[in-house]
Amino acid sequence: MAYALLVLLTGTNLATPLYRGYQERFGISPLVVTLVFAAYVAVLIPCLLTAGPLADAVGRRAVLTAAAVLAALGALSFALATGTAWLVAGRVAQGVALGAATGPLTAALVELEPTGSRRRAALVSTTASVGGLGLGPLLGGLLAEHGPAPRVLPFAVEIALLAPVAAAVLALPATRAPARRRASRPGVPAEVRSVFATSGAVAFLAFAVMGLFLTLVPGYVATLTGSGDLLLAGAATALLPASSAVAQLVGYGRAARSLEVLGLPLLAGGLGLLALAGALSSLVVLLLATAIAGVGQGLAFLGAQTAVNQAAPADRRAAVQSAFYVIVYLGVGVPVVGVGFLATAIGPVTSVQWFAAVVALLSLAVLAVRAVRTPTAS
Repeated sequence: MAYALLVLLTGTNLATPLYRGYQERFGISPLVVTLVFAAYVAVLIPCLLTAGPLADAVGRRAVLTAAAVLAALGALSFALATGTAWLVAGRVAQGVALGAATGPLTAALVELEPTGSRRRAALVSTTASVGGLGLGPLLGGLLAEHGPAPRVLPFAVEIALLAPVAAAVLALPATRAPARRRASRPGVPAEVRSVFATSGAVAFLAFAVMGLFLTLVPGYVATLTGSGDLLLAGAATALLPASSAVAQLVGYGRAARSLEVLGLPLLAGGLGLLALAGALSSLVVLLLATAIAGVGQGLAFLGAQTAVNQAAPADRRAAVQSAFYVIVYLGVGVPVVGVGFLATAIGPVTSVQWFAAVVALLSLAVLAVRAVRTPTAS
């Protein structure tokens, strides 16, 4: 199940270093690029809200099988792309697949963890998630820069990687809830809402930063270095998820509240350095900013995921996890569209600087709220 989550998220980010090439080949603006990137959010969120409760009621095998098939269709659409419409279609298919799979997969990891540790399940879930976010641009950049058919090979590899996912999903028992039980309505139980609101805000900011790096940093790197090397762009982008994954491994075992309070100032500090990198036109400062922001992102997200895992009641776990990931993917998709508007009007470097300043301030504001909460609320 962790492999399935890793591969699905890898597939959604394979095209990250290719967007600049798509922009030039299809003659589209930075705004359209961000809209293509964020298109999957428009379908992902409704799927998160419906697929999680549905999987709680009817069992996960059918939902996850459909998700694997749709992910393969999304990769095929990118491989065949001859215009912007193909890219949008691919992103929509990826969004439905990821939205259908995220809640059930995260809940399955909790249930399958051998010792019943929700904290360890949260670690596996978050590291698989950010691992896919990092592996996608790195693998996409490597295959596109040094392999044949640069706009086809990455997606053919993704389809091949999905085959074991389908096999693993089909091996799941075809269990379902008792016949009298129906899919729960989307929402968060009252006893979880306080934790959900605070940790949801943390996760939103953490993934707003992730969305920025995945969408616009490849172009930012090209602007700062004057290089069109796709592997360099993919590797620079992958540094943030890689730093995030390492931070989560190091931070494992800490209380959720401590992780969030430690991660948020690092996130803000990394964003401050990101703005400085543009002012200095320095790739070294950019990489330092990426690493620090990645550590902050990883700690903050692990804390948020752990808090929600611990609070979610067993009979609503997939539904609560799906609702949590609605917040996560709103953070990925919505802010970058605003950055796309700014990039079209004032240029990519200045727009990234403005975004970094705003999100850094919001991170410090959420930190102030989180720091005064009592540990028992975590």
